[in-house]
Amino acid sequence: MYCAQSCRQRAYERRAAVQRGGLPEDAVVLSAEELDDLQDRLFQLRCAAEDIATAAREGAQQHEVHGLAQQLLDSARDLERIR
Repeated sequence: MYCAQSCRQRAYERRAAVQRGGLPEDAVVLSAEELDDLQDRLFQLRCAAEDIATAAREGAQQHEVHGLAQQLLDSARDLERIR
């Protein structure tokens, strides 16, 4: 079931492109720009996690750790949205 003929057409085009490229049917194809953006956001997420680990190891104040945790959460939410 498709919401509209245009959605049905896009799905067909995606399946046809995957078949021509010899990729698995469930493959996800990203442009170089999209991949760079995804890698940047993953790096931001790792850095935010490392900041929390460092702050905890160094005995940071609760409000500092809370702020860092909020940054980690924001990064994770941003990463959930594939652009």
